[in-house]
Amino acid sequence: MSSDDEEAAPAQLAMSRFLRTAGSDSSSDDSDESNESDDESDARPQRHRGLPRMSDASDEDGDDEPRVARILSAQEKRLVEMEATGKVIDNALKINDWVAISAEFDKLVRLVQRQHNISEPIPPFYVKTLVSLESSVTSSMAREKEAKKKMNATNAKALNSMKQKVRKSIKEYEDDVKRYQADPESFERDYTAQVSHDAVSTAAAVPGAASALQDGGEDADDFQTVGKGGKSVAYTSESILKNLQAINEARGKKACYAISEQIKTLEKLLEVAATTYQRIRVLLALISSRFDYNSSVITYMPIDLWLAAQREVDQLVGLLMVSPQYSVKETTNDYDELAERLPEAEPKGIVMIRGSVISFVDRLDDEFTKSLQNIDPHGTEYVERLKDEKVLYCTICRAEALYENRQQMDALSRVLMRRLEHVYSKPDVVVQVLEAAAEADTIRPSAMQWTGSTSVLVLALCVFLYKSNTSLLRTRAMLMHIYHHALHNEFYTARDMLLMSHLQETIHSADVATQILYNRTVVQLGLCAFRSGLIKEAQGTLQEIVSTQRVKELLAQGVHQQRFQSLTVEQEKTEKARQLPFHMHINTELIEAAFLVSSMLLEIPLLASFGNESDEVKRKAISKPFRRLLDFADRQVFTGPPESTRDHIMQASKALQEGEWGRCRDLIKSIKIWSLMPGSDALKDMLSRRIQEQGLRTYLFTYAPHYNALSLGLLARTFDLSLREVTSIVSKMLWNEELGASLDQSGPPDSNSGKTSGGIVVFHGIELSRTQQLAQTLSDKLSMMVDHNEKALDAKLGIASGWHGDRPDAKGDKRPEQAQERRGRGERTRGTRGGTRGGRGARFAQGLGNQMSGRSTVKV
Repeated sequence: MSSDDEEAAPAQLAMSRFLRTAGSDSSSDDSDESNESDDESDARPQRHRGLPRMSDASDEDGDDEPRVARILSAQEKRLVEMEATGKVIDNALKINDWVAISAEFDKLVRLVQRQHNISEPIPPFYVKTLVSLESSVTSSMAREKEAKKKMNATNAKALNSMKQKVRKSIKEYEDDVKRYQADPESFERDYTAQVSHDAVSTAAAVPGAASALQDGGEDADDFQTVGKGGKSVAYTSESILKNLQAINEARGKKACYAISEQIKTLEKLLEVAATTYQRIRVLLALISSRFDYNSSVITYMPIDLWLAAQREVDQLVGLLMVSPQYSVKETTNDYDELAERLPEAEPKGIVMIRGSVISFVDRLDDEFTKSLQNIDPHGTEYVERLKDEKVLYCTICRAEALYENRQQMDALSRVLMRRLEHVYSKPDVVVQVLEAAAEADTIRPSAMQWTGSTSVLVLALCVFLYKSNTSLLRTRAMLMHIYHHALHNEFYTARDMLLMSHLQETIHSADVATQILYNRTVVQLGLCAFRSGLIKEAQGTLQEIVSTQRVKELLAQGVHQQRFQSLTVEQEKTEKARQLPFHMHINTELIEAAFLVSSMLLEIPLLASFGNESDEVKRKAISKPFRRLLDFADRQVFTGPPESTRDHIMQASKALQEGEWGRCRDLIKSIKIWSLMPGSDALKDMLSRRIQEQGLRTYLFTYAPHYNALSLGLLARTFDLSLREVTSIVSKMLWNEELGASLDQSGPPDSNSGKTSGGIVVFHGIELSRTQQLAQTLSDKLSMMVDHNEKALDAKLGIASGWHGDRPDAKGDKRPEQAQERRGRGERTRGTRGGTRGGRGARFAQGLGNQMSGRSTVKV
């Protein structure tokens, strides 16, 4: 070894383990040896102050064996990067470049924060840099005040920013700074001792690493031939339980790199496990370690780790299915974790192991949802990730079969809820694919097997959950069942289930996720009514949630941004964590289109029926949001071609007001959003028929004062309706006293064909006088006053708004007749609001005697 090498050898950083390469040929020439020496001296890292020196990489007999390239640990690499950043800061201080200093200081703070996150001590170098920067900032600020020529604005701004940053950092590490200023050498000695202790603890946490460290400490100057992960260790089945105990004790104390080492160790332990008890214990520890790899709320579990955990959960469930003498439960009696346990030695012949399979299934499902929340839904990665739902569904079915076989009802209810969540909102085609994958599995539940019908499967799952002891599971199962019926256009069944469940009265006290599910169910019920042609029911159901102008927030499809208020970091994290994956979204534009079209078909005839009456009557509005949009469209000076869905509906409304029902129909049918709704062709035909009917009603309301009589045949030809349909519409209007007219079905003969025209409508032309109009207005106000008084009396007497039957109130009074009368009139009973987004229901089936009113939005 040359003299230069002998002088440089003591300066090399000590390492706990090294890699030894094979010896090179000693007959190489002098030039090759000099080149190797130069390369090694360049690659040799500088020793850092405060790092423990465990061994030396050099050997005095360097002529016999070549020097090995040094390998830096992760901690050493971070220290090298910190010192490089500190050098850049020192150079920038010399030229008074505070912009560069600010950028490099931010980088240094990130490096220290990363070191702090993995529970490493703060290096003395960083504390020394803080103290130096504080004095430099103070002196620079003083010079700047006295200087005649000021520095440029960018540099001055960076200087002020550095003043705040340094002050904040010193306050954060105030204790370390004080200890360093009091005795720098003692502070460095403490840091060295702590780093050495952590190195020994890390080595002890990995089985076999402690012996490698001990062997290396006996002769620090000698090389050791080791493998990639340290000294090779032979794992045996006899030492599995001891290794598991060491790993369990180290859990939660190490960083991600330590967890990855634990995972590798547990995988090796699983390979050498000889008994069923050992395999179950190792699998429980291995799955838990994979879930502990990343515990962040925002980021999701890496997909490769998720797939490995899913396979291991399947392996654990399969092992428990074929070994009924072993059982995994959350609560068990204390037992010796270092002793091998056999069923013969247990009292009931069953080995109880502490753990939870249902928690693993829940975590798998939650991590799958979290990954879909964070992946771009418009890319191919989202589609690829969505394919993993099939294997997750199979895992849920296996867990269901396990708990069904063990008769563990609480866990079975939880896993059935997970299965229902993957089924209730999906089309039948998707459910068939999931069930086909589950049927191919050898482990299948016997009770809830696939029979070819999604409705039968959902019914079986919900009926079981209705018997659960947990009210939350029963509530969610009911809402999912209603959602499924609405998705399959069974409006009356879904509506009756929601009314009979009385969920609208108690949903405000439920958790946020259940309130969101309630809002989704109500919206899906409104869309179901719209697809079924029940325009009035659809408008009444969707109005409450659309009128809030926070549809995305209430459906957990977006974060609501308030105008003069910003969310904190914690609130934003919470809001993002509860967002639904993109494939479960209900299209908000489709919701708005259904609501506005329904409002158009109800509001336009109502506006036409007002005629020239007073403003008091015109204030009666079925849909105030639609009325505002229509008023805004009427105030527009120039109206161009329709672009958005809202433009199509507003121009169609104006065309319907003017009697151009054909143009209104074309505008409504040209809305592209209808293609996203199942059965779009049938939907367009239904809307065309409704537009014709409401166009006829609007025409009669508008032009009734100008006619003495109208032929039904002429009306049928004008609006392209059959004579029977026209007669039915006119008869309903006469029955409801909407027209001051009478119907003569004989009618005069047609001048062209000579046949009877089908009858005529004779208008009486009765107009209300001013006194009669005022009397009618006064009557309406009195009716409203009586309603308000009744509600105030009920609130004073303590009578609940959702009165049912002859139940007396708190004071012993009975008011079932008044309560029933109010429900029959469809009065709104709001009640009090809760602290969360509480809901009171939605209006359904108006005019059919089954009307439910209140607030259907949930404030999350």
